[in-house]
Amino acid sequence: MTNSNRVFIIAEAGVNHNGSLEMALQLVDQAVSAGADAIKFQTFKAHKIVCRQAPLAEYQKKNTNTQQSQYTMLKKLELNEDDHFQLLDYCVKKGIQFISSPFDLESVDLLASFNIPQFKIGSGEISNGPLLLKVARTGKEVILSTGMSTLGDVELALSVLAFGYTAEGKIPCLGSFQEAYFSEAGQKAIAEKVTLLHCTTEYPAPYEEVNLRAIHTLQQAFGLPVGISDHTEGIAIPIAAVALGATVVEKHFTLDRSLPGPDHKASLEPPELAAMVQAIRQVESALGSFRKIPTPSELKNRNIARKSLVAAKEIKLGEIFTVENLDCKRPGNGLSPMHIWDKLGKTSPRNYAEEEQID
Repeated sequence: MTNSNRVFIIAEAGVNHNGSLEMALQLVDQAVSAGADAIKFQTFKAHKIVCRQAPLAEYQKKNTNTQQSQYTMLKKLELNEDDHFQLLDYCVKKGIQFISSPFDLESVDLLASFNIPQFKIGSGEISNGPLLLKVARTGKEVILSTGMSTLGDVELALSVLAFGYTAEGKIPCLGSFQEAYFSEAGQKAIAEKVTLLHCTTEYPAPYEEVNLRAIHTLQQAFGLPVGISDHTEGIAIPIAAVALGATVVEKHFTLDRSLPGPDHKASLEPPELAAMVQAIRQVESALGSFRKIPTPSELKNRNIARKSLVAAKEIKLGEIFTVENLDCKRPGNGLSPMHIWDKLGKTSPRNYAEEEQID
C-alpha cells in the first residue's frame, strides 16, 4: 500500500453501522460500489477504553442530541468477534480490503489474528504507548493518524513503533524508544511500514482549521508517505489533499446522514463517496510528472494553434523584408515567427504571394 503510486482510498465506516452487522455489510456494499480501495471499521470493547462516567465530546452531544456517557454510547456501537469475522469474509468476497482501528489491547490481538496487511491507528491513540507497541510487535504496516498532535507527539509515537518493530526482547522505556528511532534498523522499519495521516480532529472540521500545508510539513519532517483523514463536510478537501501529494485519503461515510449516532452528520452519503473517488482518480491522473513537454494530444494541435511567418502582402524578388510586408498567421507548420528579426532588412530570394509562408 505505501509503495503504490495510486492514492489509497479508505471509506471510513467507523461506527456508522450503529452496532448492526447487517448495516455494516450494507456499508461494505456501498464502499465497493463507490470504488474505494478499503473500508475501515473500529474495534473496541467499551469497558476497556473509557471510564463509565466519561462525558461525551461536544460534537457527540450535538450529533446524538443526548447527555449520555461515552460508555453508554460506545457500548451500543460495539461489534463482537463473530461480527468481525463475518465482515472480513464479506470484504474478501467483495474484493475490498478490510481495515479496522483497535482501541484496546484485546482488540489488537483480535485484528492481528486476521490475514490483513495493516493497522490504522486513530489520532486519539497516538499517545497510547502500550497500544502502539503491541501493534508494532505484530510486524504489520501502520497508518497513523496525527490529529491533535505536534511534531514532537508524532516523533514519539514513531519511536515506539520503531522500538516495537526492531527491539525484540528489550525493555521498553522512553530512552529505548529514542534509541530505536534513531537507529538504522528503526528508520528502515518506519520507512517500510508507516504512513502518516494529517488530520483535524473535529466533526465536522472547520475549513479554516484544516491546514492542508501540514501535509508537506509531515513529509519534510519524517520523510514518510503522508495522507489525510478528513472530517470536513463535502469532498473538496480530500481532492485538494491529493493535489498536494497525499498518498492516502480516509473519509467517513454513512448510508444516511439523518441516522442517529455520533458520526453520521459529518459523513458522506454513498453518491458523494462515489463522486469523491471519481474526482480523486481524475486528479491523480492529471498530476502526471514534473516534465514540461507537449503531450501526445497537444502535438496534433500545435501546428493548428501556432503561427508561421507569412507575407503580409505580395513581395517581389529582391524586395526588402520589413514589418509592413511580413506577418504572423496560422497554421504553424512553417517558419516560426521567432525568426522574423533574422529576416528584417534582408532581401527576398523570390516572389511571395500574399499569405504565402516565408522560407
